[in-house]
Amino acid sequence: MDERRTVTVSRYLSKHLRHEPGRIGLALDPHGWVAVDELLQACARNGFAVTRAELDHVVAVNDKRRFAVDGDRVRANQGHSVEVDLGLPPAEPPAYLYHGTVARALDAIRAEGLRPMNRHHVHLSPDRETAVRVGSRRGAPVVLAVDSGAMHREGHLFHVSANGVWLTDAVPPAFLHLRE
Repeated sequence: MDERRTVTVSRYLSKHLRHEPGRIGLALDPHGWVAVDELLQACARNGFAVTRAELDHVVAVNDKRRFAVDGDRVRANQGHSVEVDLGLPPAEPPAYLYHGTVARALDAIRAEGLRPMNRHHVHLSPDRETAVRVGSRRGAPVVLAVDSGAMHREGHLFHVSANGVWLTDAVPPAFLHLRE
């Protein structure tokens, strides 16, 4: 499978496993899972045929480890805008986590903190390098350090997804520090 096809399939799966499953006739279970055969049939019915080998390849090589396969089921690991319960237990975060953004978002972030926007959680990276990559998707990256240790001590809950992304409901401005 060439790189271009891999990226195209990954984007298609992200859209329909995280944001618009109904658009191709899928119904995710309460935890975000769908039968692989059901997914592949829905893709084909909607003019975007994907083979099981292509699905397995995308799951295996996706640098963000965005998807999980469990036997005959598949789901996105996080980032849903549709209602799902990933069943992630609370976890104690490291002292600092990181969030990649762009300069034009800083005024709002300084005023309101980090909010989940159209997703269920704020996504945080375990290291600065990952946050730089995340921020780069929308322009020149700006990295914010999140005092997650202090947040946790004050009762904020954190979860870590299967692909290492840290999730929390929101990050108040007091816990944010700009890292140039």
